[in-house]
Amino acid sequence: MFLIEKTAALLIAPLGFSLLLGLIALLLAMKDWRRGANFFGVVALAWLYIWSTPLASERLLASLERQYPPVPMADLASAPVAVVLGGGIAAPKLPHRLAPDLNDASDRAWYAARLYREGKVKSILLSGGVDSRLGGLAEAESMAIFLRDLGVPKSALILEKASLNTRQNAAQVKETLGKQGIDHILLVTSAAHMPRAIGHFRAQGLRVTPAATDHRAVDANLDVRKLLPDAGALSDSGMAFKEWVGFWVGC
Repeated sequence: MFLIEKTAALLIAPLGFSLLLGLIALLLAMKDWRRGANFFGVVALAWLYIWSTPLASERLLASLERQYPPVPMADLASAPVAVVLGGGIAAPKLPHRLAPDLNDASDRAWYAARLYREGKVKSILLSGGVDSRLGGLAEAESMAIFLRDLGVPKSALILEKASLNTRQNAAQVKETLGKQGIDHILLVTSAAHMPRAIGHFRAQGLRVTPAATDHRAVDANLDVRKLLPDAGALSDSGMAFKEWVGFWVGC
């Protein structure tokens, strides 16, 4: 199921869908169906161009992120534990990578450290496993290394290392916290991921206070340069497509 979900996410993303349309165009051309080949080829290029522009990408991201805007620390409710979802820190991979590697979503771990230092939570639950075929450290373990480097004591960290996706995150966290009688959490994840994630956690019966971070759609200015294709914009569009589709189909 995990592999199927990952494959579907790749095909749903603008790049994967454009490649699929391009493949259809190629097959039609090989069959000498030129009109159909031209149609699918043009649609593939147009679809790829649109979602590779910052103009389109930022608006798609904003449609997710505006649901959970930044909240000043002083206005954020307290809870017994902050739950941090994986996806922001890659595990060390010897001999090429000696320490955890941070990406844009590593804001999640940094924000959790701030919540702990400000006294908003007493402990931090790190949720994220590792595909057994890949081996190495679980995401939760990589995040723990980073948080300890930020000064969070090991005694304040709880590691959940079995989950591989957001739905499993929620189920495993519910099981872990249920043993401690905790049902109220601060949920820490990227703002674009929060609409999908919070639904899974509330479905588990948890009382969830969203603590969104990693807001990316912050530049609303119109600029002709935003009509130029950009690899980063295409990547953000793919992520946003995944979140919207996952939100509507419940995965």
